[in-house]
Amino acid sequence: MSNTIIKSDFNFPGQQHVYHGKVREVYTLKNDTLLMIATDRLSAFDVVMPKGIPYKGQILNQIATQMMRDTEDIVPNWLLATPDPNVAIGKACVPFKVEMVIRGYMSGHAAREYKLGKRMICGVEMPEGMIENDKFPSPIITPATKAESGNHDEDISREDILKRGIVSEEDYIVLEDYTRKLFQRGTEIAAKRGLILVDTKYEFGKTKAGEIVLIDEIHTPDSSRYFYTEGYKERQVKGESQKQLSKEFVRQWLIQNGFQGLEGQEVPFMSDAYIETVSDRYIELYENITGEKFVKADVSNIEERINENVISFFE
Repeated sequence: MSNTIIKSDFNFPGQQHVYHGKVREVYTLKNDTLLMIATDRLSAFDVVMPKGIPYKGQILNQIATQMMRDTEDIVPNWLLATPDPNVAIGKACVPFKVEMVIRGYMSGHAAREYKLGKRMICGVEMPEGMIENDKFPSPIITPATKAESGNHDEDISREDILKRGIVSEEDYIVLEDYTRKLFQRGTEIAAKRGLILVDTKYEFGKTKAGEIVLIDEIHTPDSSRYFYTEGYKERQVKGESQKQLSKEFVRQWLIQNGFQGLEGQEVPFMSDAYIETVSDRYIELYENITGEKFVKADVSNIEERINENVISFFE
């Protein structure tokens, strides 16, 4: 259980800067190249949990890589290569300071807001008479401002994004268009696997040449929520919880143990046995989302493996 990567301190050829995100380490290299390491850190309610989840970084990186390949014909992305199971290398971009969240169903954060009596989210109206996990008449885009380290992401409307000059109207129209196209493609991919893509978030950046591209992860269980198609309608009619594939199961466990990332709350203790169940769940997510058997990478010395693979790639 100790064979996880929860932090990194590499010195790659041409390295200029390193940024430590919630779950990713981003190394800026020369020639406008970025190297991103997907760690095994787990973030929920914008708080990083104290223990790593075995194979989580590999799972997220490999799902994101496959999904980028599966969508590059409709939306350009930053990715150039994946020399290691936990590593992606791509074009350096200036990230837009918004996350493009799109929801096909009234679940998660939207459902929690709805239960509080709210019928407007990010300037978008939610119909009356819905129950949790109902499908929206059409997918809604509910952006969030990207938090600086330690702060919660915040809902924001399209109008406020433009009014505050966070994104220009010209660029925002492109972000919305790309978001809808990616969600449609993701929905089609999920349907082939017997899944429903419920909601997800996309992040975009602009290259030095001025091209808007998809960055970060895409359609992973950390950035997306999936339901199983089989039994969805029956469970809705009976008012039962949906069988889902996402890290919502971690959030629900935290809520049950008195933690929602609020001030004064402490992260509950996660036993090794519980950590192992979370790892198993992520492997299940991988196999369902990709339709492929998960092959565990060698984790006897993850840092050494990454370093050797990256050096070999650049040579």
